[in-house]
Amino acid sequence: MAGHNGNGKVAPAAYPPPVDPQAEFIKRTLDDEEERIDVGVAIVGGGTAGLATANRLLQLLADDAAGGGDVLERLGEVPVAVIEKAKVCGGHNLSGAVVRPGPLEELYPDLTREDWRKEGWAYGEVHKEAVYMTPTSKHAIRIPPPPPFKNHGNEVISVSALARYQQRLAEEAGAYVLTETAATQLLVEDGRVRGVRSGDKGRGKDGEPLGNFEPGTDITAQFTVLAEGCWGHLTGPAIREFDLAAGAEPQTWELGVKEVWKVAKPLDRLIHTIGPWPVKISAKYGQIGGTWIYPMKDEKTGDDLVSIGFVVDLDYADATTSAHDLLQQFKLHPLVKKILEGGERVGWGAKALPGGGYWSMPKLTMPGALLVGDSAGMVDTVALKGVHHCIKSGILAGEAIFEALKSGKTSLESYEDAVEESSIGKELYEVRNTRQPFQKGFLRGGPLVNLAIVTKGKLPPGKLAWHKQDQKPMFIGKTKDGYPKPDGKYTFDKLSSVFITGNATRDDAPNHIRVRKSVPREVAETWRWMCPAGVYEIPEDAPEHGNVDVIVNYTNCVQCGAITAKGGRLTTPEGGDGPLYQQT
Repeated sequence: MAGHNGNGKVAPAAYPPPVDPQAEFIKRTLDDEEERIDVGVAIVGGGTAGLATANRLLQLLADDAAGGGDVLERLGEVPVAVIEKAKVCGGHNLSGAVVRPGPLEELYPDLTREDWRKEGWAYGEVHKEAVYMTPTSKHAIRIPPPPPFKNHGNEVISVSALARYQQRLAEEAGAYVLTETAATQLLVEDGRVRGVRSGDKGRGKDGEPLGNFEPGTDITAQFTVLAEGCWGHLTGPAIREFDLAAGAEPQTWELGVKEVWKVAKPLDRLIHTIGPWPVKISAKYGQIGGTWIYPMKDEKTGDDLVSIGFVVDLDYADATTSAHDLLQQFKLHPLVKKILEGGERVGWGAKALPGGGYWSMPKLTMPGALLVGDSAGMVDTVALKGVHHCIKSGILAGEAIFEALKSGKTSLESYEDAVEESSIGKELYEVRNTRQPFQKGFLRGGPLVNLAIVTKGKLPPGKLAWHKQDQKPMFIGKTKDGYPKPDGKYTFDKLSSVFITGNATRDDAPNHIRVRKSVPREVAETWRWMCPAGVYEIPEDAPEHGNVDVIVNYTNCVQCGAITAKGGRLTTPEGGDGPLYQQT
């Protein structure tokens, strides 16, 4: 068996989690009619994509009713239900985020950008920007912004705050927003999605019902929208059930860790760095990462803020790679330190994101349901852009659902063509082959990536393949040797970071994380270092060689989803558990 010295290599895929998605997460019989909740349209996920779907659909329903139509009336007492597992919409949402404003302006045409800022979810238009290469821990070389990094005219926002605003609009328009409600099973009957089942509440560590136990409920709908974001708990089983990924490449993933700082001096420009430091560019290590530093002006408080984050591709091979610790290391660079000097960290969070792009997107519709936003893999990881695709996909989904309801159609196939012909399909197609070459390493893959960007995907030609990230053999390397010791003022450990997320998962909640408990040291070290929340521990007395038993501190979990890329499986926690992000 491979040992702790790192000479052995073990792929996490060889140790799959104890889970049967199709049996556990799909319910094939419906409860009796009097025991279930019937709604018009069920939207699973109260993030930017799901709420954009709700907002657009409700706009169309209102216009139809004003013109004498009866679609709204036909949907019953609950025309639109949004099912969100966090305490409030946006509570589990995180992104950089600098967005292209077009889809937001399309969805909310009566709002100006000044209105966005007064509402508290936008922080300023980008007028200046800079891109740096960081060859070492001391040096930074400014370079002309590559085309994907040109952000002039875009807006810095908080997706968690935007979701709270979208929730308010949806409720005002007639939606029922069920927060603290986890959707744990997809209802499938006679080959069609009929809705979802909500999770039980009030179970103990071993699944036993406690004094406050509440059983879950079947929520049936004419149409269902899967807007679960990254690592959709029901999206994966839906893709398998309806063979939506036939002909597509495997989805791949990245992990971003973000901090929000209140700073003494306002930052006057948007900054990206493209390395190679602090990652190791050797193909052996397989590390690809980049950073952002975005200025934020809070119009409500007058505070000058900075959003700073590190994103690492989860295709790396060194088990000691940690996005959280790489961010702490990056903050010690002179370029960064002068920006944060005299400041105070006020927010932290982490989230995985889909990185496969155009070729990894599954079919977007199935009988009775469709996929939007990150659930469908609509992210351009070259430009670090996905929020505008989430909003646009929600608009198109709302329109497709309304068209089907009005005409009496049972199919949502028109949504597929609408996405392909929209800015989503066009933009993702242009960057369809821009990340796969990095699987060869930074030095060998970099020139091909640049060629793909310059030619808008024409070269290299064809369809470049992805491999599944849990099939990457892991070894125990030296990345950890560069991580700084947390000082509690400028650099921080994982547990103090989790604390400021507002994570309120109860200590006696059931475990929502599935991993093998006994795995080779290389796999255990991968989980231990990768997790930004310190969920996975290796006992101090564990053997240096052979298998080790992994301790899972699941109540620390911030629902980032990265574990599923490297051999485990994240499932939904009890409704209301997890972080409560405010400015991420």
